[in-house]
Amino acid sequence: QVQLEESGGGLVQAGGSLRLSCAASGRTFSNYAMGWFRQAPGKEREFVGTITKSGGATLYADSVKGRFAIARDNAKNAVYLQMNSLKPEDTAVYSCAARAGYYDTSPNRYDYWGQGTQVTVSS
Repeated sequence: QVQLEESGGGLVQAGGSLRLSCAASGRTFSNYAMGWFRQAPGKEREFVGTITKSGGATLYADSVKGRFAIARDNAKNAVYLQMNSLKPEDTAVYSCAARAGYYDTSPNRYDYWGQGTQVTVSS
């Protein structure tokens, strides 16, 4: 089992920045690829970005590419999502997820999930 807990969400004006954190506990963190997903009210869960076990490669949704960045610190059992140039359409609950395999864009392929943290971007 891997337990995940997100933090860092909040209310920010359009154009602002937020940094989300995801703290992991349980099994060896470096054995898991990590992903960030988001879900807005009335919409399906959406892929945001993912990072390999080592942190050597990342992949992003087109909607956030160039604005968001994922990093991980395996020594601290944490993964981060730096969000810049935020837009109102980025408003959603953001969740981190862990996958015992290669990084992936599909939420269905992730094994463990955090509860999520709310991000609200005002115009």
